[in-house]
Amino acid sequence: MAHVDRAALLAGSIRLASGVSFLISPVKANRFWGDKEDPVPTTRLLLRSMGYRDALIGGALVTTALRGRDTRRWFLASGGADASDLLGGLAVHHQMSRSQQLIGLGGAVVGIGVGLWGAARPRR
Repeated sequence: MAHVDRAALLAGSIRLASGVSFLISPVKANRFWGDKEDPVPTTRLLLRSMGYRDALIGGALVTTALRGRDTRRWFLASGGADASDLLGGLAVHHQMSRSQQLIGLGGAVVGIGVGLWGAARPRR
């Protein structure tokens, strides 16, 4: 039986769950990340797009971890997704509430760190 990468399984499961939550209920998921206002339709589209992206990356990370394969590329993809979120968020940070800044941008920073850590680990 293949060795399961537990760190990748955990990180992937969290990203997969986050992505699915944005697909099922983008408004509730958006509130969880610090936005108290109902998003306009264009924002809902972007939230769903983010949900598909996160579900895809998370699902790939979980699947790769369970198969005992090298998960570093999916950790890098995960960190890259968070880096793009951070860059986009920094462009509008002055328009964000304090909770959006702390939760949304802070979460992106943590995600980048996890992604880089996972990508830098030696192959098992």
